[in-house]
Amino acid sequence: MANTAPKVAEKERRESMDVVEKKAQLLVDKIKKSKHFIAFTGAGISTSAGIPDFRGSEGVWTLKRQGRMRDLKAVNTLQAVPTSAHMCLVELQNRGILKYLVSQNCDGLHRKSGILPDTIINFGEFLPAEPLERARTHAKKADFCLVLGSSLTVPPANSVPEMIGQRRGGQLAICNLQSTPIDHLSDLRVYTSADELMVRVMKKLDIPIPTFNLHRRLLVKVETTGDERHQLTLVGVDVDGTPVTFLKSVKLDNNRRVVRSEPYAINFRGSLNPGTSLTLQLEFMGHYGEPNLQIIHECTGKNDAETLYLLEYNPQTREWKTEKPESWDTGEGIQDDVEKEEDSVLLCTDPNGIPDGIKPTGAIGMLPDDIIEID
Repeated sequence: MANTAPKVAEKERRESMDVVEKKAQLLVDKIKKSKHFIAFTGAGISTSAGIPDFRGSEGVWTLKRQGRMRDLKAVNTLQAVPTSAHMCLVELQNRGILKYLVSQNCDGLHRKSGILPDTIINFGEFLPAEPLERARTHAKKADFCLVLGSSLTVPPANSVPEMIGQRRGGQLAICNLQSTPIDHLSDLRVYTSADELMVRVMKKLDIPIPTFNLHRRLLVKVETTGDERHQLTLVGVDVDGTPVTFLKSVKLDNNRRVVRSEPYAINFRGSLNPGTSLTLQLEFMGHYGEPNLQIIHECTGKNDAETLYLLEYNPQTREWKTEKPESWDTGEGIQDDVEKEEDSVLLCTDPNGIPDGIKPTGAIGMLPDDIIEID
């Protein structure tokens, strides 16, 4: 992808805040009139989180073309916090205003913000046909598309907003600091950051922007392996059940062993009856300054029973909240969550940009008939 970027980046443009204010109102008018509003995001939506873009003056591909090293001050994607623009899209989607989101980003911020993609795809490798076709289906339904922070130069993802801009009656708005190949198709062109535009849009819509909280899912399983011999296993999971690493160590009270590597399994002895409490001390990776958390797990009395704990962390207050959905006590929650995830898709353009814990679906569990290859 680096060879597609110019050696000298195009100069970025920033319109005055008075102009942005007026264009924000025009954008609000389009959103209110729209019956099927979708958004398309690129790397520019994450730059205020400290993650560099690709084709900007200090972009990843620009620097590679120039033979320069990446800025060492760039934020690790594991520590990055979703931007105001990310959280604006979450709230618009939660309220049913935003019908669908297509993103090229692999920085994980859309997932962290609360918008949950069906898959993550690496262009240049294998592209699952279904997510791309779903995105194009929504593009056919859409009467308005908002592009935030994308140069719109990477196919086939860039065909999504282009379809809407070319269609009679379709409305296209583009917010990017540099020009795009389809600027001539846009009905509204804004030269400012995604944050500056979306904060104003939300204010004019009279919709508060939610704060970012970190969400983790932890599965706890207790298995009886013999006469009063048991094994306790903990694993972090994504919404689709994919294992995710976010724990640094686990300790069971009254047990001397501290487990510091996966799998987090602790063997112990004793009488284990329904309602028996096991006190667990969790230490996290600490990317967000998370303090340790104590969980009191009550045994169900069923062998191999799994219990899901929903963990929510507020980086501002540094406090945890814990919830245990009843439906997950029987292990029936994963499929329910997956079936609801039909409102966004991530189309990843950077083969080296996938953060830990997020795996490209096209590389795992896909049949040859389910994928298409992009040259």
